[in-house]
Amino acid sequence: MDAYALQRSWDQVTKHGDQVALYFYSHIFVSHPEVRSMFPLNMSNQRDKFVSALGRIVSHADQIENDAAFLQHLGRDHRKYAVVAEHYNAVGASLCATLMHFLGDEWDEELAAHWTAAYQVVARIMVEAAETSSESTPDWWDADVVSAERRTMDLTLLTVRPRRAYQFVPGQSVSMEIPQRPRLWRYFSPANAPRSDGSIDLHVQQIDGGQVSPTVVRSLKAGDTVKLGAPVGERLTRREGDTKDLLMVAGGTGLAPLLAVLEQIDHEWQRSGTGPLVHLLHGVRMPWHLYDRPRLRELAQKRPWFEYTEVVSDDPSYPGKRGKVGTVAARQLLYGRTAMVCGGPQMVAHTLEQLAAAGMAPEHIKYEHFYYAAAGDHTALPALPGQETTSDEQQPPRLSALSDTAVDPGRDVPAPDAGSRRGQGLWIPRSAG
Repeated sequence: MDAYALQRSWDQVTKHGDQVALYFYSHIFVSHPEVRSMFPLNMSNQRDKFVSALGRIVSHADQIENDAAFLQHLGRDHRKYAVVAEHYNAVGASLCATLMHFLGDEWDEELAAHWTAAYQVVARIMVEAAETSSESTPDWWDADVVSAERRTMDLTLLTVRPRRAYQFVPGQSVSMEIPQRPRLWRYFSPANAPRSDGSIDLHVQQIDGGQVSPTVVRSLKAGDTVKLGAPVGERLTRREGDTKDLLMVAGGTGLAPLLAVLEQIDHEWQRSGTGPLVHLLHGVRMPWHLYDRPRLRELAQKRPWFEYTEVVSDDPSYPGKRGKVGTVAARQLLYGRTAMVCGGPQMVAHTLEQLAAAGMAPEHIKYEHFYYAAAGDHTALPALPGQETTSDEQQPPRLSALSDTAVDPGRDVPAPDAGSRRGQGLWIPRSAG
């Protein structure tokens, strides 16, 4: 396949803006009406995501085949939507029909062959991963809501318990569907390491205008049943027993996955008496957003290996550290440490820039980005946007709701893209809101 031809033709198609997505969805719903029920009733936030991201994935298929982990995750995750191999045929046919419609005479036999080959790579990887995982895991896990604690005016700490064994690694994310919002899955990061009783804590922040998070915060209650998808993500995880010292930098509810890793380390320390030194910096706008302050302060007092710093940006009367958490993080001891950064796009972007300026090597900075560089671009950590991991939407997207904007894992809508990466490659968030 010709990656240049794919990218050039896709750039031509995207000049038509919203019409591309409208044509694609019209085509697939008319030609395959049976797939309509797999999508939410309200498509307003859906149309501009799938076609844009899928096109970029396919146009970089020559790279993706060499690093298939992301698409394998995506294929396994699609099982919760009841996606089967035949659905990939429907998507591929409508994608080609869309390309033909907008490219006109440029859509010739040679270009069609390139696109067909590229899409086959993507579909094959995803289907094989889904089929393999179906032999050992369910399409989704039913989970009971154990408790829903309104911790602040716009944040709920949710505890759920899957009805069958659910295995995840601290730092990963899980998708959840609530009964009040069918077919609207959102990604959250467990805020705890795996427990013997199987329960999972999720931090959900309400976003005005969101389709899911307001309902979770206001209405979800103990006794409700939710669905969980398979866990995804690996960049914010650590190897069991790893003694590398850590600098954790969290923005808002981006604290959640870092709490899970922190709990993992604490379990190891209690068993062996040894472990890495950990410094956690939690950045928020106002002091009352420090929703886990008592727990973290107590841990800092009891554990000689743990240091905790609160950073408030928007309250000039706050007596502690003030300013941007990334700026404060860059002033800490960096040598010999690995940084874990989790927060909104601007927060992560700023933190990466500050850490790099302070001399921290890119390979020592971990953050979940699901980003595939464009052809010829091998920079693993361009100094720009990341994502504010809050736990409501920290997620790799589904084929039916891909987005190339960064998002906040605890929230309900894509967060603003800093724009610096636009056109450089595929930015795939953990969540598709």
